[in-house]
Amino acid sequence: MKYLHTMVRVSDLDASLDFYRNKLGMKEVTRRDNDKGRFTLVFLAAPGDEDAQIELTYNWDPEEYGEGRNFGHLAYRVENIYQLCEQLQQQGVTINRPPRDGRMAFIRSPDNISIELLQAGDPLPQQEPWASMENTGTW
Repeated sequence: MKYLHTMVRVSDLDASLDFYRNKLGMKEVTRRDNDKGRFTLVFLAAPGDEDAQIELTYNWDPEEYGEGRNFGHLAYRVENIYQLCEQLQQQGVTINRPPRDGRMAFIRSPDNISIELLQAGDPLPQQEPWASMENTGTW
């Protein structure tokens, strides 16, 4: 398992980028605009530490974030998402967002912290029971 990033939601992308880049000195690693989902993702890292990133998620439609709602999730890259999800499920962990696509799943910690699991490399071929499993709860 490898730590990837921590996601936070931001209400003003320009002000957030000014803070993280200009004031903290972080560098933009990558940016993705998603027209269909109506959001922008900006990944930043401290110079020389590009493996530990922060993901700024900017939703284009205004939303009020109370404290706690702006924090999104922790993310880890895993070697086999199906195998890990099966092990977690056998240990009583609820898979909130199953890895239907062979690439991404979400679980929650005992304190309700969302944890994203991302398949290393290319997505695995879809397989059951994951491909048809419904979401459970929220993440």
